[in-house]
Amino acid sequence: MADCLFCKIIKKEIPSEVVYEDDFALAVLDVNPRTLGHTMVLSKTHSENMIDLPVEQIGSLFEAVQKVALLLNKTFSPDGFTIGLNQGRAAGQVIDHLHIHIIPRWLNDGGSSLHSVVNNPPKENLAETAKKIREKNK
Repeated sequence: MADCLFCKIIKKEIPSEVVYEDDFALAVLDVNPRTLGHTMVLSKTHSENMIDLPVEQIGSLFEAVQKVALLLNKTFSPDGFTIGLNQGRAAGQVIDHLHIHIIPRWLNDGGSSLHSVVNNPPKENLAETAKKIREKNK
């Protein structure tokens, strides 16, 4: 896509700190890092989100995520990682191009788990929710 910031980074039209690249993904250090080694894995296919990415490319993208996590683990020896993506404005997605954040974590780093992102428990029970999901997928 012509005006997509991440497409321009992938095409090397905009400089970035590349830490990994393969046929399906490019991993760059986040320009606004939350911690040392905060990396984004960008899909080389322009897709706004994971739902729009062709299914045959999902495995390759997540293989790249694993490889980058291994590189970061070897380099920084963190105590863990938070790995995730923001899909849609409500979730905090700013750039409409699929990218996955890999954030190294250390004990007592002041961060929280993904469970701290939202606190809006459903009013229905789990069985009702599961039934809705199953009925929509018959």
